[in-house]
This record gives sequence, C-alpha cells and structure tokens, in this order.
Amino acid sequence: MKGPKFGEMSEAELEVEVRDMVSQMWKLRFQAATGQTEGVRKLHSLRRNIARARTILRERELLALSEAEGSQAHGQ
Repeated sequence: MKGPKFGEMSEAELEVEVRDMVSQMWKLRFQAATGQTEGVRKLHSLRRNIARARTILRERELLALSEAEGSQAHGQ
C-alpha cells in the first residue's frame, strides 16, 4: 500500500496511521493464530508500511535536530 503517500502526511497523521496499522497487525496475528486469517500478504504489507512510516518520522526528527543544532551554531 504505497497508496497513501507517507511523505506527504504530517507527523500527527503518520503517527495515527502507524497506530492504526499496528492495531490491524495485531488483529491479523490473532486471526492467524486461530486459523481464520485472510492471508499472510496483508500482514507482510502492513509490516512494511509501518516501517516506511516510522522511517519517515525518524528522518524528520533527525532533520529537525540537525536544523536546531545548525541554528545554535550560527547563534553563538
């Protein structure tokens, strides 16, 4: 699901999306354990999308930190 472009979402939207996907993943794992799963592909794609969203969140966090350090260096 590269459909929702994670790069275009705000941080708050990404965090909500990650929470929803983690919740879906737990439901799918429970279904798989009880033998009523809809397929392993959905679980696989959810894990990948969670990783994509978390990577973008981390990149933005690191960018904000480097910008803050850069402004402090120029301020002194």
